[in-house]
Amino acid sequence: MSKDKNLIDDLDIQHYEAEELGDDHTPTSLETPLRDDAFDLSEDQKIEIIQGHFKKIMETLGLDLTDESLSGTPYRVAKMYVKEIFKGLNPDNKPAARKFGNKYHYHDMVLEKNINVTSFCEHHFLPFVGKAHVAYISSGKVIGLSKINRIVDYYSRRPQVQERLTLQIADELETALDTRDIAVFIECQHLCVSTRGIKDRVSSTVTTDYRGKFKRQKTQQRFIDYILASTEMK
Repeated sequence: MSKDKNLIDDLDIQHYEAEELGDDHTPTSLETPLRDDAFDLSEDQKIEIIQGHFKKIMETLGLDLTDESLSGTPYRVAKMYVKEIFKGLNPDNKPAARKFGNKYHYHDMVLEKNINVTSFCEHHFLPFVGKAHVAYISSGKVIGLSKINRIVDYYSRRPQVQERLTLQIADELETALDTRDIAVFIECQHLCVSTRGIKDRVSSTVTTDYRGKFKRQKTQQRFIDYILASTEMK
């Protein structure tokens, strides 16, 4: 009896710690936690396995999978996980950031603002959505503007923590551009905050990473001013 009670107590502690970690949205590492065998299975194999597991989840919830509306849901969810919302886990999907010489000798700030961010909290697998603003100062190399958007999307399309996402984007851009002069500003609303727990539908989370010249107050303020400046496209 004592052994059974100790087992229950241990489970209660584990559940409490899991809830506490999830509610605090605490990151545990800079790298996305992946097992060594993460890519041993093909995408089709992963879809088949996830489909089976998600079917069990739905059945456990009491849903009738013979209903026409629900019968295809396990497959749809599995395909969505592997091919869409978590496709950034697969390094084969990493965008190639080809460098070009800065032949026009532009050495001021380049800012790509209002980049859509759609990611998923790794603690509850619920979305967080918002905008990223990314800037750099060329050290002699540039990349295509669309590559910045693709880098943001690639690192967003995985179970994430916003702090880690911010740093991963900055690391990738620093490598791609051969410069420390990088700024990343992300603001998102988290559905795990708005739909569960505290259920706050108004608050948003801001994370930043300033490197190189962007650590200087004047350059950093100019970056923020550019973000806040309204642009009317006609």
